[in-house]
Amino acid sequence: MTHPTRTRSLVGALVVIVLIIGVIVAYRYRPGADQLPPFVASGNGRIEATEVDIATRLPGRLESVMIREGDMVEADQPVARMDTDELEANLSAAQANLRQAIEAKRHAEAVVTQRIAELRLADAELRRMASLVEKGHVSREQVDQSQTSAETAKAALRAAQVQVESAQAGIEAAEASIQQVQTSLDDSLLTTPVGGRVLYKLAEPGEILASGGKIATVLDVTDVYMTIFLPTGQAGKVRVGSDARIILDAIPDYVIPASVSFVAAEAQFTPKAVETRAERDKLMFRVRIRIDPELLNAYRDRVKTGVPGEAYIKIDDQQPWPDTLEVNLPNA
Repeated sequence: MTHPTRTRSLVGALVVIVLIIGVIVAYRYRPGADQLPPFVASGNGRIEATEVDIATRLPGRLESVMIREGDMVEADQPVARMDTDELEANLSAAQANLRQAIEAKRHAEAVVTQRIAELRLADAELRRMASLVEKGHVSREQVDQSQTSAETAKAALRAAQVQVESAQAGIEAAEASIQQVQTSLDDSLLTTPVGGRVLYKLAEPGEILASGGKIATVLDVTDVYMTIFLPTGQAGKVRVGSDARIILDAIPDYVIPASVSFVAAEAQFTPKAVETRAERDKLMFRVRIRIDPELLNAYRDRVKTGVPGEAYIKIDDQQPWPDTLEVNLPNA
């Protein structure tokens, strides 16, 4: 018969062993600050990604939305369309104005041709009168009348040429109006400038939106980063491009390669998100660690923001990474 006290002792010993193994495993994948070599700096943060709002430039009624929250979208993919009935009517009117301006120019050019012929006739008549007056066959008054007719013909020609220029300006104005309406029509089809995941769907078909009204927010899964804070002694040794690693609380078995993309030029007080009170009492430098976009493409379906974790930066390029911080990625 097993003694109860001995049984409890064995159970207690097993629990202690399990806890010790758990601590060892945890330290294997998440080294503490006191375990890090002096050439590795670390800080805690959360995974963040660039969020892009898709908004309409044109006020009007939202005709359709082609995406749902959680969908993966590619860059330049259509996501929504605004109602275009009014724009199409404006386009028809602008095209009619263009045709009218073209006809007005043709008419003005025909008038110019007529005025040129009239001027030639008036000039010929003036020369003939000038020749006859020298011979005494016509009076000086008749020469003056021919002179006036020639000048009138010249003025009529200039007026006709102005009409041609005015008609040309009308054509250009009509073409500009068509281009403006066509641009608005093009803008009525909204596309996403980046590929990623639809984070929020903010409007439904049939809603009337003002200019700048948001329709959706897309999470750019190729621009993912973590922001940490480092003290002066470490931040001064960090440069843009420094090699880095990220370990997330949700998947502590994996080590994600990254690099430093930003180091603040000025120190600041750290936010309350920094866990240690002693660290919060210091002036710290903000450092951003970015994951390679090509790597993110392979895992784009798994990218999530807000996940807490730890970032590590190698501040001496000549030193190798510790074994616990060697890259270890899940299967894509």
